[in-house]
Order: sequence, then structure tokens, then C-alpha cells
Amino acid sequence: MNEANIILPHLTSNQLVILWAVLASALVALLYGWALARTVLAASPGPKSMTDVADAVEEGAMAYMKRQVKTMIWFVIAISIALFFMYRRVYPNNLTLAIGIAVAFLMGVSASYGAGLVGMKLAVKGNVRSANAALTSFKDAMEIAFKAGGVSGMFTVGFGLLGATIIFLYFQENAMKVLIGFGFGGSLAALFMRVGGGIYTKAADVGGDLVGKVEAGIPEDDPRNAATIADNVGDNVGDCAGMAADVFESYEVTLVAAIILAAYALSEKDFIALYGAMAGAFAMKLIIFALILRAVGVFSSILGIIAVRVPPGKMLDPMRPINIGYMTSAIASVVGFFIVNWLYLSDPNTGKPDWRFACAATLGIILAIVTLWLTNYFTHPDRGPVTETAYAARTGPATLILSGMAEGLESSVWALIAIVLCIIGAMVIFHGSLALQFYGIALTGLGLLTTTGFILAMDTYGPITDNAHGIFEMGGIHQEEASRTLSWMDAIGNTTKALTKGLAIATAVIAAVSLFRSFIDEAHLGLLGVQVNMPTVFVGLMIGGAVPFLFSSFAIKAVSRAAYQVVFEVRRQFREHPGIMEYKEKPDYARCVDIVTASAQKELLGPGILAVFAPLMVGFGLDAGALGGFLAGTILTGQLLAVFMANAGANWDNAKKKVEDGFLGGKGTEVHKATVVGDTVGDPFKDTAGPALNPMIKVMNLVGILAAPFTSIEVVFSWSRIGVTVLSILMLALAVALSKRGSIAEEQGQAGQAKAAA
Repeated sequence: MNEANIILPHLTSNQLVILWAVLASALVALLYGWALARTVLAASPGPKSMTDVADAVEEGAMAYMKRQVKTMIWFVIAISIALFFMYRRVYPNNLTLAIGIAVAFLMGVSASYGAGLVGMKLAVKGNVRSANAALTSFKDAMEIAFKAGGVSGMFTVGFGLLGATIIFLYFQENAMKVLIGFGFGGSLAALFMRVGGGIYTKAADVGGDLVGKVEAGIPEDDPRNAATIADNVGDNVGDCAGMAADVFESYEVTLVAAIILAAYALSEKDFIALYGAMAGAFAMKLIIFALILRAVGVFSSILGIIAVRVPPGKMLDPMRPINIGYMTSAIASVVGFFIVNWLYLSDPNTGKPDWRFACAATLGIILAIVTLWLTNYFTHPDRGPVTETAYAARTGPATLILSGMAEGLESSVWALIAIVLCIIGAMVIFHGSLALQFYGIALTGLGLLTTTGFILAMDTYGPITDNAHGIFEMGGIHQEEASRTLSWMDAIGNTTKALTKGLAIATAVIAAVSLFRSFIDEAHLGLLGVQVNMPTVFVGLMIGGAVPFLFSSFAIKAVSRAAYQVVFEVRRQFREHPGIMEYKEKPDYARCVDIVTASAQKELLGPGILAVFAPLMVGFGLDAGALGGFLAGTILTGQLLAVFMANAGANWDNAKKKVEDGFLGGKGTEVHKATVVGDTVGDPFKDTAGPALNPMIKVMNLVGILAAPFTSIEVVFSWSRIGVTVLSILMLALAVALSKRGSIAEEQGQAGQAKAAA
């Protein structure tokens, strides 16, 4: 049985009341986010020298977001129209459903962008206020930065839960057919924001560091460096807006996966055998249970944010209050799981609470804690891996890069094993039913992201403190204690960003495994399975395993080319305007902003086309089994690559920060220059390609599910299939061509020819 044939029972009056309560919890999240925003905005932004810098950063960030929307809007409209016509064929007698899926897709895109925009807006307001607060108190600086991050977290939760609940209230028993469009919209928007923002931020960062730190020997955020404003803008469009959209789509897709799998249980013989005539009603309760857990997360996240309190007085490790806040949120979530399980989810056969569901959700919390511990171990400035990488810099950048790569490679293995154990745990808990095993896996994803509001606050804290440090330096404020405060907060911000990326990657895999079950049903592969011994399936597996490498290549090449242009621009300004180094002339910041903005927009569509059309090429060009192999290959290599790049990049970055704080001689030494090289190599790893793999994995899985009803279980030639295959190949060729535009070799060749002709 596939999705089109599943009919859920009508919602009861009690279930409607619960849905309205869930909707109310979404509004609570938005109201709390608004209250946090007011608290942050009430703080003083400080002297004009700092607010001028902050205003320039805000202006650049908003301008970039507007250009990005203009770039992708036509792509989004085209996909929404295609979805309508595709599902008009699937539901020929229900025009409302076809329209609903297309509109839900647009809602997902809008909500994802809305979450990113709100998070970025408060980040550019909170950074200057945190910098100013550092002049008087570490406590105030830390708490302002975290509360500003909390705004992003609570609005992301609010928008996600609001959209899903409204769809459920309107479509009711058909909601699970429409929600997939909502999840797809969120994932696609996150992919665009992650790729575009990542290219922007890292091109400016790499280019500025190579000229400023290595060649000119000036500090990271020195106002004489023309790339500094672009670098600070990039922190907001990449790490704030991009991450908010990324976490939003993870939040939404894990919920969609749980709802779909609960609905699919109605087609499973073991589920029907377990619950008999009550199977339909119990499946509906499982769907509502998933939504209630999301509501629990609103309140546990609020408790966690409130628990982040810094004692007055001496500066301490910023991770300590953040860890206390997270554990508060996690414990509150677990307590909430068991209370909801006790009150709502009883076994229909016995009438007693079935604690397996709360236990499965708790597995997600345990996975989150293990992931946080692993990431913290491999990226914290005071832990062994970062210290070893810093020591490796004594013999130059080559050994430093090798050390960081080794740590990143090792970390990806342990992260994968943690996910594997979590999946096995869910299977053991529900060992008697295959349908409940997959639902249990989806519940671990729900559990992992129950604390989304807090997780995103923790992530956004990173770029806010990075910007705060930059604004402080560019504002010309000279107070050593405040500078040390912001530097320490900035270093821990790198770790919190890495922690959140680790969680986002884990949810991508959990959601993909959950959605894979939905794909199997949609593609009618229940009896055959995905047989790797079949040539077409093995071909699909190999293509799927290769795609994350091609995707990463697109992103890293884009950063390299844009950074190349930034390096030459900053060098040109130093050469043609010697007064810049003597503070007699002001750099042209706008020129670097224009370079990275144009580069990010130019490189934006290639990765998006790859994510949408690669699965279509395999599914229509080969068969449904090959598409299943493709998705499996993408999930595996995507996870390993994403963790490797995120942790290796953070390891190199914090090795640099450790040296800059005085380790092994401090700034200006050869050791420091070596760590800067490692940091610039790691920048596109940890902030562009690595995090963008999360939405890529989910976009491909959702495209696979949406396309599955139109594929077949064997290779069949028809004009429609040939047409889609040829179109997909042409679009993928376009994506490769787009990734090669602006090649450095071509530009240099043309410049050489022009000189020869002259």
C-alpha cells in the first residue's frame, strides 16, 4: 500500500483539542522569542565607532538576503508548479490535495527563510550589544549573546510547529500527504541558504585572513583590512540565517517522517495483528504523540535558555553555563516524554502505558548528548585533539593540516557508530513489529531535536560572539580585559557551532533512514527490497555515494575562486593606497562585499540543481531499486563527509585561536602563520560544504519519495521516462558548467592573452 491509498481515521474531538493546544505552544514559542528580542534590544549598543560598524554589517547582510531571494524565487516557483501537475495525476479526483502539496511547499520555503531572517536580524542587533557589554561585565556580554541566539531558536521552533499544525488542522486525515511538501520546501530553502551563505562567509574570511594575518601581519578584525566587513556580514548570512534554515528543515523533516511512518503502520500486517480493530485509532494517536513531543520541546527549550546564567565576577569557561542549560533542557524533555506517554499513549490491548515510545524518544536525547560530547572532545581548545594540532604547527602548515584531517576522519567514525547504536536501540525496543521499529527510529530523531530552541540558541551564539569580537576591534576600542572576554567567547563559539553541526548531521541521517521506509512503500519495493546484488541497484549505490563528493567540490571551488578575488582586491588596496596601513585612508569595504555577494549568487544554483535532478536521473533512467541504492549511498558518504569536514575545520580554527591566546608564542610567530593556513583550509570545510550536506541529504530523500510513484521496479522505456531522464542529464550538465564559471585558470589565461596582444 502506498501513501495515495492510506486513509487515516477522522480526528476525534479530543485530538482536535490537543492539536489546538499544540498550536498554542507554537505561539508561546514565538511570544518568548519576541520577549527575548525586547530584552536584547533594550541593552545599549555602545559608542558610535562600534554602531557604525554594526550598521554596515546589518546593511550588507540584508542586501545579500534580498538578492538571494531574487535569485532562487523562479526555481522555487517552477518546482511548486511541477509538484501541482505531478500530484494532480496521483490524486485525479482531489484537486485540493494537489494544490495543498504545492502550497505547502511554498509555505516550507517561506517558513525556512522566515526563521533564517529573524535569527539573522537579532544576531546583527545582538553582536554590538554583546561587544559593548564586555566593557563592563563578562556576565552581561555572555548572556546578551546567548539570548540573542535564543530568539533564532524560539522563532524557528514556533514557525515549524505553527506550519505543521495548521496543515494538520486543515487537511486532518489527509495531512500526511501534504506535509511532505512542507518538509521539501524547508529543505530546499535551507540548501540554498547554506550554500549561498557559506560561500559568502568563507570567501571573505579566507581572503581577508590570507592577506591580513599572513602577509600584512595585522589582527583578524583590523579595520585596515578591506575584507573585514564582508567577513562579519558572512557570519550572519551563513552561520545565523543558514543554520536557522538548516535546523528548521531538520526539525520539520523529522516530524514529517514520524507522521508518515505512523500512517504507514496501517499497511503493515504485524501492526494490524498487534492492535486489531484498534489499529487505525492507535496509528492516529502515534501521529498526535509526535506533535505533542514537539510542543514539549517548546517548554524544555525555554527552561534551558533561562538556565544559562553566568555568575558575576571572574571570567569562566563559557561552555559551563551552556552545558548546564542544555542538560536542564534535556532532562526537562525526558520528563515531558514520560508524562505525555503516561497520560496519552496507552496500549489498546492492556490499557496500560506503553513506555517504549518515551524510551525511544529518550534515545534521541542520549544520542544528542553523545554527539555533543564527541564534538566537544575533538574541537574544544583545551582538549587533546586541538592541542595536538596546535603542536603540529611547530613544523609548518603541512603537519598541522595532516593532524587536523586525521582528527576529523576519526571523529566521523565515532559519530557514525553513535547513530548506528541509536538505530539498533530503537529496533531492540520495538523488536516485535517492523512498522513500530521504523516509527521508533523516527522518534529518536524527534527526541534529538526536542531541544531545538536551545540548540539553535547555542549555535547562533557562535557567530554573534565572532561578530562582537570583530566590531570591538574595528571600533577601535582598547580595553584588554574586554578584548580577552570576547576572544574567549569567540573561541567557544567555534565549539558551539561545531556541536550544532554534529547534531544537524545526526538528524539528517536519522530522518533519511526514517524516510527511506516511506520511499520503499512509495516505490512498491516492499517485497523486493533494495537488492545490492542487482546491477542497476549497485550502479545507483555508486552514483549516490559519489554525489556528496561532487556537491562538496562545487562548494569548495566556489569559495576558492571568490577568496582568490578577495585576496587580489585587498592586496590592490594596500598597494595603491599606502595610507591605509597608517590609518590615513579608509579601505573600500564595499568592493569586497560586492565581490563575495556576486560570487555567492553565481554559484548558488549548481548545488541545488544537483540535489534535485541527480535522484530523478537515477530513478527515471534506471529503476526504483537503483534510486533506493542511490539514496543509501548518499546517506552514508554524506554523513561521513559532513562530520569529517565540520570537525576538522573546527579543530584547525581552534588550534589557531589557542595559539593566538599565547600558546607556543602567540600572534606573529611562524607557528601562528601555520595555524592561519590550516584555519583557511578548514573554513570552507566547516562552514560551507560540510553543513550544506545536511539539507542536501534530506532534499534528495524527499525528491526520491515525491518521484517514487512515477518510477517502476524494473527498467522500462517510455517517452515520459526518457524525457525526464534526458532533462535531468541536461540539468546536471548545466550544474557542472555553472560550477566551472569563473575558473581561475581561464581568467589568468585571458589576462595573459590580453597582455600579449598589448
